[in-house]
Amino acid sequence: MKHARVIHEGRAVRAAERDGRLLLETGVLVDADAVAWLPPLEPVARPRTILALGLNYADHARELAFKAPDEPLAFLKGERALTGHRQCTRRPPGVDFMHYECELTVVIGRTARRVRRADAFDFIAGYTVANDYAIRDYLENWYRPNLRVKNRDGATPLGPFLVDRDDVPDPMALALQTTVNGRVTQRGHTRDMIFDVPFLVEYFSSFMTLQPGDLILTGTPDGVVDCRPGDVVVTEIEGLGALVNTIE
Repeated sequence: MKHARVIHEGRAVRAAERDGRLLLETGVLVDADAVAWLPPLEPVARPRTILALGLNYADHARELAFKAPDEPLAFLKGERALTGHRQCTRRPPGVDFMHYECELTVVIGRTARRVRRADAFDFIAGYTVANDYAIRDYLENWYRPNLRVKNRDGATPLGPFLVDRDDVPDPMALALQTTVNGRVTQRGHTRDMIFDVPFLVEYFSSFMTLQPGDLILTGTPDGVVDCRPGDVVVTEIEGLGALVNTIE
């Protein structure tokens, strides 16, 4: 099932995708443009921890002239960085280079502590799409992004749906694509991750407890380009949906 969270008639409600429309928890069936979209953090829980990966695709590391990392390069994000499908993200004035990052996102489904790789999928509720915008002007270096790079309010669209784990037979077999104003600028595949989804669940849970609703953003492949005000950016992952965002 594809779950969503939206605002309809002034109320935040849960919804599910039905033949291209949304079935609200109130029983009303509406068009996708009849609502304001929120990050699909329910029906699991709101995240206590948002983990994000840098340089998790070898081609992206090469694109930035870096050696592929030997262990995950992770950083934390705050919940206020998240925004929903069809929402806007602000490009600060005076910035020279701001780019999208299309990322498979793992949503934890139950408390995970010292999980073995072989059991990792049992602790996952589902998957969604993130567009984790970065501003190169603010970057200290690619191994240590500072707070302004990844934690600006509304800097990370998430959605449109949370897709149940059982509806994604293999998260490491999904094509990714990004378009800017309808032009394809990025293509990739989750099979090219350096650290795959089961490894990441095992790795993070080996030293910290993951709670229901926690998120793991798994990185982006190469092909990032500068985005300007007015650009419409669509980050799409096979089977999960197309996440639309506009730069303002």
